[in-house]
Amino acid sequence: MTPCARSSKRRTPMNKRACWTLAIAFSLSLAYAAFADEVDWPYYGADQGGTRYTPADQINRDNFDQLRVIWRYRPRDQQIYETARANRSRDRDRGRGDRRRGGFRLGFSNNRGTPLAVNGVLYYGSPYNILSAVDGQSGEELWAFDPESWKAPSTFLGNSRGVSYWTDGEVERVFLATSTAYLYSIDAKTGIPDPNFGEGGRVDLGALLRRPLSEEERRGYGVTAPPVICRNVVAVGSAIMDARFRPPPEYMPPGDVQAFDARTGEKVWEFHTIPLEGEYGNETWENDAWKTFGAANVWATMTADEELGNFYLPVSTASHDYYGGERPGDNLFSESVVCLKAETGERVWHYQLVHHGLWDYDPAAVPLLLDVVVDGQPRKIVAQLTKQAFCFVFDRVTGEPIWPIEEKPVPQSQVAWEKTSPTQPFPTKPAPFERQGLSEDDLIDFTPELREEAKAILAEYDYGPLYTPPTEKGALLAPGQAGGADWAGGAADPRTGVLYVPSHMAITNVELRPVRDLDAYSAFSARAGRHIRGPRGLPLVKPPYGSITAIDLNSGEHLWRTAVGKGPVDHPALKGLDLPDMGWDNRTFVLATPNLLLATSEDPHGLADAGRDYFVDRDACLRAYELASGEEIGRVELPSNA
Repeated sequence: MTPCARSSKRRTPMNKRACWTLAIAFSLSLAYAAFADEVDWPYYGADQGGTRYTPADQINRDNFDQLRVIWRYRPRDQQIYETARANRSRDRDRGRGDRRRGGFRLGFSNNRGTPLAVNGVLYYGSPYNILSAVDGQSGEELWAFDPESWKAPSTFLGNSRGVSYWTDGEVERVFLATSTAYLYSIDAKTGIPDPNFGEGGRVDLGALLRRPLSEEERRGYGVTAPPVICRNVVAVGSAIMDARFRPPPEYMPPGDVQAFDARTGEKVWEFHTIPLEGEYGNETWENDAWKTFGAANVWATMTADEELGNFYLPVSTASHDYYGGERPGDNLFSESVVCLKAETGERVWHYQLVHHGLWDYDPAAVPLLLDVVVDGQPRKIVAQLTKQAFCFVFDRVTGEPIWPIEEKPVPQSQVAWEKTSPTQPFPTKPAPFERQGLSEDDLIDFTPELREEAKAILAEYDYGPLYTPPTEKGALLAPGQAGGADWAGGAADPRTGVLYVPSHMAITNVELRPVRDLDAYSAFSARAGRHIRGPRGLPLVKPPYGSITAIDLNSGEHLWRTAVGKGPVDHPALKGLDLPDMGWDNRTFVLATPNLLLATSEDPHGLADAGRDYFVDRDACLRAYELASGEEIGRVELPSNA
C-alpha cells in the first residue's frame, strides 16, 4: 500500500477498445486546456455545487475543430487486468480452474472517473482505485498510490467515479474512498498516506458503522463516489447491493453516511438514512421494518455549500428495491434529497422524491447547486435531476420548493402484501425532460410492419403511466432505472442559470417472482434491469432516444432540446428512409464553458439485429453545441465511445 515508483511518460498505441486510455482522454484534454490561464477543476463536478462549468474560454466555435490529443495516459489497471487474464488462462491449462484471488474473477470496466486539476497537476482515481498524479503539460506520471483494492473480493470494483482534493492552506491532501470501504488521505505532493490520518493514513468505513460488517458482508459494501468535503469535514456515502433474499435480513448493511475530521480521520458524526427508534422518520417504517432492512445509502455524489456549511445528499432506495411488502410505509429517508449541517450532521431539511420506492428510481445525479433569480428575487437553489425525468428545484437554505410540487394519484400494485403509496410527487415546473410512461401511441412507426411488430412486443408486458408498479408478468419502466438523468448528471452555466440535461429512455422490465424458499425473508425476488428492445433490435418507441435539454432555472421553462448522435438510422430495417438524427439510447456526459456546451457519449450498447452489433463504436465523437440554441456547431471524431 505504498506509492508506486515514478514512471516514465507513457505513449502506448491506442487500441480501438482500449477503454482505460480513451475514456479519460476527453477529460484530461479539457483539463489541460484550462491550465493556460491556471483555471483549476478541483472538484468532481468542477465546484462544490457540481455545476460542471469551467470559466476557461480558450475553446470556441472557431477553433473547436482544431482540437487534437496531445498526450495519452495509460493507467495501471489495464496491465493488472491483462496479467490476471493471462494467469487464468495458464491455470486453466494446468487444470487449476479459477481459484485465484479467493475464487473470484478480476473484472474489467470502462472508466467512470473525472480527474481533478489543481495547480497544473491532474489527480485521477482509476476503476481499480489506483490514485495517480499526472503532469498536465506532459502527461508524465508523477506518482501513483495503489491500495490494492483489486486484490479483495468486492461487488463494486471497477465503478470508482473519482477522488477529492482538500487543503487548509498549508497541507494538501487527496481523499480516496475505495470499493473495499476504506477512506485514504494521501499527500498530494508525494503520494504517501498521511500518517496522522486514521490508522496509517486510512479509516475502515465498514468497521465504524452502527453494526460492524462481517467479512462476507463487506463484499457487498463499498464506495463508488468521491468523498465530499465542507468546513474541514469529509463525508462519505456507500454503495450497497439493492437486494438480498436469504436470511438473516440484517445481512443488508445500513446506508448510514459517515463524516470524519479531514486532518485526523476522527469520526465526527453519522447520519442514519434509515432512522432508529426515536429518530425523525422512524414511524415511516411500519411493522418495525427499520430493524431488518438496509441500504437507503448514498452511492451517488454529494455536493456542499461552504458558505452555508451544508451537505446535500441524494439518498438511494431501500432494500429490496422492487418489492416492499415487508417494509410498509413511506420509508424515509430513502429516495430523498437530504440537507445536513457539515460540522454536526444535523438534518436541516429533506424532501422525499419517491414514497415507498418500487422502481429503483434513486437519485443518481448530483444535487446541483446554483444561484438564480426567480420572480425578481435572488434564490440559492438545489436542482435534483432524476431517473424518471423530473427536475426537482428547492431553496437550498430552507428546502422550500421553488415551484409547487403536487401529490398525484398513481397506479396501485396488485401483488400480494404490497402496499403502494397512493400518491407520488410531481413538480409543476420544470416540465419532464423525457417521455414518461408507455402507451401504444409511443411505439415506433417508421413503417407499418415495424409498428405491428412493436405492438406485439408491448403486449408481452404490463405497461402504463409513470409509476406503474412491478408485476409477476413483468412491467415496463419508462424511463427505466438507468434512464432519465442517470449518474452522468447535467451541467449548469452560473452566469445565466441555465441547466443542460443529457437524458435517455433506457426502457427496462421488472418481473417479480415468488420466492419458494421458506427461509427467505422476502416473498418476491425480482428479475430486473433488462433493456427492452423493439422490432429487429431497434428501439421500441419513437425518437429521440438520447438528447440534451436546456432548462432556464430562473423561470423553470425549457429553452431547447436536441438529439445527441444520429441514432440507429443505418439499421437495415430503416434503409431508404430519410431520417433526421434520433440520438442514442445511452448516457451522455456534458461540460459547460463560456462559449460552448461539450458532450460525449457512451457506447450505444450494440443495438442488434440477428445477433449482429451494427452500432458499436459508431458515431464516436466529442460534440460542441451553441449554448443559446442547442445548434451542433462541430464534432471531433474519437476512435471509440466513452
